[in-house]
Amino acid sequence: MIRIHKAGYAVEREPLATPFGFKGGYLSELWQTAVKLDDGEGHSAVGLGVQSVLWSDPRVFFATTETGGNEMMLALTKRAVELARGETFSEPVELLERLVSPVLAYGRELASRADLRETFALNALVPLDHAAWLLYAKQAGAGSFDAMVPQRFKAALSERHRVLACTPVVSYNHTEADIVRMLDDGYFVLKLKLGSDPDKDGDLDKMVEWDKRQFELVHRLARERTTPYTDCGRVVYYIDCNGRYDTADRVLRLLDHADRIGALERTILLEEPFPEENKLPVDRIPLRVAADESVHHERDARERIDLGYGAITLKPIAKTMSVALAVAKTAKERGVPCFCADLTVNPWMVDWNKNLAARLTPVPGLKVGLIESNGHQNYANWSAMIGYHPLPDASWVRPDNGVFHLDETFYAESGGSFGRSAHYESLPFTDK
Repeated sequence: MIRIHKAGYAVEREPLATPFGFKGGYLSELWQTAVKLDDGEGHSAVGLGVQSVLWSDPRVFFATTETGGNEMMLALTKRAVELARGETFSEPVELLERLVSPVLAYGRELASRADLRETFALNALVPLDHAAWLLYAKQAGAGSFDAMVPQRFKAALSERHRVLACTPVVSYNHTEADIVRMLDDGYFVLKLKLGSDPDKDGDLDKMVEWDKRQFELVHRLARERTTPYTDCGRVVYYIDCNGRYDTADRVLRLLDHADRIGALERTILLEEPFPEENKLPVDRIPLRVAADESVHHERDARERIDLGYGAITLKPIAKTMSVALAVAKTAKERGVPCFCADLTVNPWMVDWNKNLAARLTPVPGLKVGLIESNGHQNYANWSAMIGYHPLPDASWVRPDNGVFHLDETFYAESGGSFGRSAHYESLPFTDK
């Protein structure tokens, strides 16, 4: 049994190189959070998180300033740290389950929003959950990711990929030259952020027309590119509607256009078309539909699969490793593939995410595993941030021609996840 003797938190603000647009809004910076846990027996661990208010609950983002939304989420992390002090747990999953409800309740009170989304609380809990897993591994003497993962989750993590497709994001403000640069760099799975609000008036018909033009631009630039890593031998698309569509009919208008221009057959995933409270079946949509923000635990995963969702996005770096493992297990039991997406996290967290992505069954249409990573596109100080990684020069830290190459060193080192980062450990943690 692990007892949390001390717990502290810290935060640093990382600017983005240019505004990052999705879900109808734009981010200018991302707050990097950290939690340090100490068991009083000589073991301590620092876990990381990245706050994304716009991703986790856009209503909070648009109701206040960007800084105000980040301060609100940070307050939830602080509350979680306070609640964790003195707690005991046998596994991190148990600790998370105990903290989610009170942290979410606190967030709803703070935001004056009774329907604050659970993703907001989970996003705030990531650094504490990350630290809990690392502390758990130290106490158990587990020196690798495989040794750390409890037995009941291992069946869902049976792969051992040598290659992972690294998926960059095509955001609202990316230019034609930006997209060509991605393709020239070898990327062959492009994630399109759709659901724009071009005139900032909430007009969904304008949104669909903008999305059509964006999809057409990307396909025009990518359609002749080839790759050995996809079943069709061409660049493929992963489109993310970020819950911005309201009906299947509106989605079908977008996809009819994609079909006319030849892009539909190249699209392997359509992620989160509807807001999470919209529980429409997706069987009319002629693509593999993935659930992301709408899945907070196994119950949600089962519900979305029953609605026809054919894939689930896992985000240890956005919704905790505890949730990701439990959902992966449920999806595996139902024969539904999973993959790992990003939250524009720092390099060390990319490899925490990569540990899971490396062990998941490939998404149909791909011959290799899949992980989204867009931090290199968005952070102003990405090169410096790589230096915070315990193994910054490892061959698997940076993508090469659109992929991460995972050799035996990656698995032996678990992506550096059990290493020490002088930068993050030196943050000014407070336990008050």
